Amino acid sequence: MFDRSIKIAPSILAADFANFGAECRAIEAQGADWVHVDVMDNHFVPNLTFGPAMCAALRPHIKGVMDVHLMIAPVDPSLEAYAKAGADIISAHVEAGPHIHRTLQAIRGLGKKAGVAINPGTSVEAVAELLDMVDLVCVMTVNPGFGGQSFIESQVPKIARLRQMIGDRPVHIEIDGGITAQTAPLVSRVGADVLVAGSAVFKGGSVDHPAAYGANIRAIRAAAESAIA
Repeated sequence: MFDRSIKIAPSILAADFANFGAECRAIEAQGADWVHVDVMDNHFVPNLTFGPAMCAALRPHIKGVMDVHLMIAPVDPSLEAYAKAGADIISAHVEAGPHIHRTLQAIRGLGKKAGVAINPGTSVEAVAELLDMVDLVCVMTVNPGFGGQSFIESQVPKIARLRQMIGDRPVHIEIDGGITAQTAPLVSRVGADVLVAGSAVFKGGSVDHPAAYGANIRAIRAAAESAIA
């Protein structure tokens, strides 16, 4: 059942790399709706993070949605591996190759939900012809590659245009980059419903002291919901 209620998707890019399984269990126990996995290849983006083996290792520790964001190019040769690793949603960048339509077909063909991501410098019109074949559009509100960057506020009007373009289609609008309790209302007000947050969720806590994760998740959610009440 599709719903546009606010969903918080902590990015494990900000978690303790030596303790990922416990971190995933902790954030879900503290109220995370999805677990967001940022896959980077040091080619499409200037950082190197996780591969399919890591996703497969995480899968048993995640009860809910594993949201895998592929910041890699070329992307098509890796899709099957991430599907087999247990991803529920696989998102690919419109900028990562010449045939995003084919990429999305392949993701759906693997039995997974398909997402398309766009960088800050990419117009929302780039996904106009894709909206009937995606489950999610991820709008980057930082330039991808590193966590902890500042929110690019000029992306807010783009999110609003995207919401108008989607209309009544069952397509989530996910925002990735610089989401905090301060910036969450800016994007929820114009139609975003999935908020990816890394350092804003994990700050001040640990697997031994996870209450801070819950407080951070609740603060972000409350701020986002207050803007659409």
